[in-house]
Amino acid sequence: MDKLHAMRVFVRVVEANSFSKAADTLGLPRASVTTTIQNLEASLGVRLLQRTTRRLNLTLDGAAYLEGANRILSELEELESTFTTASKMPRGRLRVDMPGAIGRLVIIPSIHEFHQQYPEIDVMIGLSDRPIDLIQEGVDCVIRLGRLEDSSLVARRIGAMQQVTCASPEYLAARGAPQTIADLENHVAVNYFGSRTGRTVNMCFQSDGETIEVPMKSVVSVNDADAYVTCGLEGLGLFQPGRFMVLPHLRSGALREVLRDWRPPPKPISAVYPQNRHLSPKVRVFVDWLVELFERCPLLQGEDEGDEVCATGRLDRPAPAPELETETTCDCVA
Repeated sequence: MDKLHAMRVFVRVVEANSFSKAADTLGLPRASVTTTIQNLEASLGVRLLQRTTRRLNLTLDGAAYLEGANRILSELEELESTFTTASKMPRGRLRVDMPGAIGRLVIIPSIHEFHQQYPEIDVMIGLSDRPIDLIQEGVDCVIRLGRLEDSSLVARRIGAMQQVTCASPEYLAARGAPQTIADLENHVAVNYFGSRTGRTVNMCFQSDGETIEVPMKSVVSVNDADAYVTCGLEGLGLFQPGRFMVLPHLRSGALREVLRDWRPPPKPISAVYPQNRHLSPKVRVFVDWLVELFERCPLLQGEDEGDEVCATGRLDRPAPAPELETETTCDCVA
């Protein structure tokens, strides 16, 4: 029996808490995963997992074996990664998840560049606004927006998203354009609520270092970024999308920015991955590529820089300094 293979299968089964999910993420038949665990237990002479109809539970021996297996596999991966050279490119399947708007408008249009640099990496891109359990779903890396708090995941800051407060001309003609924060009492918003919490995200404004959150009345609330923009275009209220999502509509006049002196603060964009795993070469090069992509992407520039880049191709906006943070699930529009 290949003990290293058996260790990897065992760790994946525990992480996914399911034989079938582990089989899917490993690309193996379920029967093969079951047989591998049975053979491993027979070889060790102990029971590693207690199986019930609803879940798997580690035995005491299983917990001890898991700790040792994780340590061995991490050390092996780290050792192998030290021999990765320019002539031995990172390879394998890379599963990433990201907000739909960022994926469609920023990353996917440039993913061919990443493939040209790393042709042996097969990128699987999931587009969703829902929270992702990286361990359970076998995802290597996720892109998330907003402030990140303590958890078992680590994040690297890769960029920032500028936001605007805007509305359709029809809505503004009917209600008037707000001139101050106090004027918002006479307005309604398209509200965005988090898929995980169901909590409505307040509108946020910043000026001269002062930040104000304003809860808004609404006639409709959504939890999807594309639907959020569509509702704004249909005149259902004020809303605060990422500027890159509505830049063509602002230029065409289909949307108009309001409260320019109280613009929303930028939202950090982070690449998030588990901290209990060695950062594999394929994840590392993908995150490095994202940093470079976000630095030069015209859609993520500020108003003046973005317009000039689109007109001239000049790329002179510095990238945000990479930062390490810990991650929490955040309810953000993207």
